[in-house]
Amino acid sequence: METMLEEKRVLTGNEAISRGFYEAGGKIAASYPGSPTVEIIEKIKEYEEVYAEFSTNEKVALEVAIGGSFYGVRSLAAMKHVGVNIAADPLMTFTETEINGGFVLVSGDDPGLASSQNEQDNRIFGKFANMAIVDPSDGQEAKDFTKRAFEISEEFHTPVMLRITSRLCHSRSVVRIEERKVPEKKYGMDPNHEKYCMIPSSSRKAQFFMRERLEKLEEYAYDTNLNRLEHREGADTLIITSGLMYQNLKELDAEVSIWKLGLIYPISEKRAKEIISQYKRVIVLEEMMPFIENELKLMGIPCEGKKYFSFTGELHINHIEEGLHRAGIVQEKKIHDYELRDTVPRPPLFCTGCPHRPTFDIIKKSKAKIVIGDIGCYSLAHLAPFEQSNSIISMGASIGIVKGLQKAMALHDDHEPLIAVIGDGTFFHSGIPGFINLLHQKKEKQNITIVVLDNRTTAMTGGQPNASSGLYNDRDDMKIGIKTLVESLGFDRIKEINQYDYKAAAQVFKEEIAHEGISIIVVNGPCALKYNLEQPHFYVDPHVCISCRSCIKTGCPPLRMVKYEGIEKLKSSIDKDMCVGCRVCAQVCPVNAIKSSANMDREDEQIDH
Repeated sequence: METMLEEKRVLTGNEAISRGFYEAGGKIAASYPGSPTVEIIEKIKEYEEVYAEFSTNEKVALEVAIGGSFYGVRSLAAMKHVGVNIAADPLMTFTETEINGGFVLVSGDDPGLASSQNEQDNRIFGKFANMAIVDPSDGQEAKDFTKRAFEISEEFHTPVMLRITSRLCHSRSVVRIEERKVPEKKYGMDPNHEKYCMIPSSSRKAQFFMRERLEKLEEYAYDTNLNRLEHREGADTLIITSGLMYQNLKELDAEVSIWKLGLIYPISEKRAKEIISQYKRVIVLEEMMPFIENELKLMGIPCEGKKYFSFTGELHINHIEEGLHRAGIVQEKKIHDYELRDTVPRPPLFCTGCPHRPTFDIIKKSKAKIVIGDIGCYSLAHLAPFEQSNSIISMGASIGIVKGLQKAMALHDDHEPLIAVIGDGTFFHSGIPGFINLLHQKKEKQNITIVVLDNRTTAMTGGQPNASSGLYNDRDDMKIGIKTLVESLGFDRIKEINQYDYKAAAQVFKEEIAHEGISIIVVNGPCALKYNLEQPHFYVDPHVCISCRSCIKTGCPPLRMVKYEGIEKLKSSIDKDMCVGCRVCAQVCPVNAIKSSANMDREDEQIDH
């Protein structure tokens, strides 16, 4: 039990949710790392009284939290919006049950697709699953609504969705810190088997339970202080909004009244009609889908919304003002449109020393026409300078897609070699079923080369551990070898290589792409950031360099073409402060102009400096 005087801290939305979970007496938390919600579990892990983990995938994370709830403890599962798709199977049945311990599902939506492959609005998912949905607008509400969500969950025996967005997850605000309070109750698994065994006889009854639960939640919504009306004297227009949109709207100080919803589903029809009857006009302000607008229209309440605001992307203050100007609410715009100017493009790159770079440089030089990509750091291979992904759909999809593609090609007598790429984290997340399915109706001459990029961390989201991380360090307790696992499935052509040995790796790729059957290449190389790859830096001898740009084409950030004093032609150069000594550039140089500083002589040292 933590005791302290009330204090205030500046927290991100993610940190505030973690604190809210802790203060609410939460005990079990699970997640799969995905932006924008990664830091929630990372911060929860700092509390000794709590068990928290990054699970193999979102479905498993949800199930871990469900187990905690079954026992009666307050439990939380956190994931980005597309992660809910993975967890949907257990979720859609769990929401039928009369839960024991409070259960909160945090869905990190991503308006504007800052780090996602789609922009789905999970408020619709929450309604689909018959869950209550709360939508905080700042860090303080993120903490408070987390605690309230657990209370609502236990009072109405329902899972609750805490819906947040990327900007709220990462923005900071002042948050009041309070003591942890663990509810006093009897813990244990309910002996009533019918309660959680969702076979048809139980599920049929559960349909009526869910309907009654939503009816009670709507009664609760009538006067809950999660929602509040801010009436402006003389205003004949009401704007209904929630979440971060409320804060953006307040910045405009428009001549309108505001009905701010914290509990956005269900909405009390009775309360909505009472409030709206006071105004001539109702406008709904929300990002992405017209969720609240449609809920009101289903109640027969006339309102407007998306006709003035974009259906996609984030709605910033200037966008809101522009929409209200079009609606005739704002007569004179005060926020001036900013002028867009051309700047030097800065596309994302693989990190210095990233083991994926030599792999994709080799694939590009192989002139493979079709490369099926997947979700992870290696998604960057779709961009320049490699441009080596023909598709990127979802976690683990590359394996199933490459099989379907090959079968379709075979029907048309097309025998073009295919490459599919998948990372280690994605392999453990959802790739294994696809590998097993490759064995079904397998043909001898189906030319598929699958590349498993094993850098032994979930690198794209900050280096969280995965099932092979323990092979590289003593901190992580899972030590699953991908080659051994794939061999146990029944595959017989598997090569394990170190892609930093460029020439040997290139030879393996050449052989396996030429092989007419299924071949698997497990590419081992530590994430340069996670494992602090740092060897003596390399440098270029400009007197030997022939300006062929072979090293530049590997896409390593320290490399660039520069003008050396006394040499007319641009020559390659390496920023020694960025170089981590991966030596790929030295191996692709055809004239040995790139050398290690470990062997630097005095003349070379003068060149380097």
